Amino acid sequence: MKIQYFLVAIAVAMTGCPAFAQQQQPSVEIKQGPDKSTVTGTTTVVATVVSIDPATRTVKLKDKNGRVEELSAGDKVRNFDQLKVGDVVTTEYQEARSLSLRKTTGPRSSSERQTLQPAASGTKPGGIISREITVVGDVVAVDATRNHVTIRGPQGPMDVLVDPEQLKNIRVGDQVEVVHTEAVAISVTPGTSK
Repeated sequence: MKIQYFLVAIAVAMTGCPAFAQQQQPSVEIKQGPDKSTVTGTTTVVATVVSIDPATRTVKLKDKNGRVEELSAGDKVRNFDQLKVGDVVTTEYQEARSLSLRKTTGPRSSSERQTLQPAASGTKPGGIISREITVVGDVVAVDATRNHVTIRGPQGPMDVLVDPEQLKNIRVGDQVEVVHTEAVAISVTPGTSK
């Protein structure tokens, strides 16, 4: 499903375009445990609004190295009229994958949950979009040298990186649960007056 909100457009452009790709400040956090391990990666990109065209609903953002990217905001963008030249746009993209052992039997399954928390009316555009995908599948291969397991879920096989300690407890034939979450948070703050 395609969501047409300003924060999605900004997040995609700022984290995926060549102009802003070099401005990412990635960090990775690993939480390990005997039954569950989680790997979380976070990227933060900051840019300043340098121009706004209300007629075409386009915004130009400039990063700290002077690179400019133009974004288009659709009609469904909430609070577009609150944007001002000089506003600072901060985009934080977070992706996490956790693997937890689940020694049960039953059918393979997959579910997805998406949430949207837009900015309040009358404030600067922004908000949070998150998506969580849960897959229950069967372990079909274990690669101890690369710390990977291959899990067959309803959509087919997937490779998952596993904590070495947790890998000791996983065997071919086990049923496990993989939870993949991704979230984009956009905040716009007023620029400083000169």
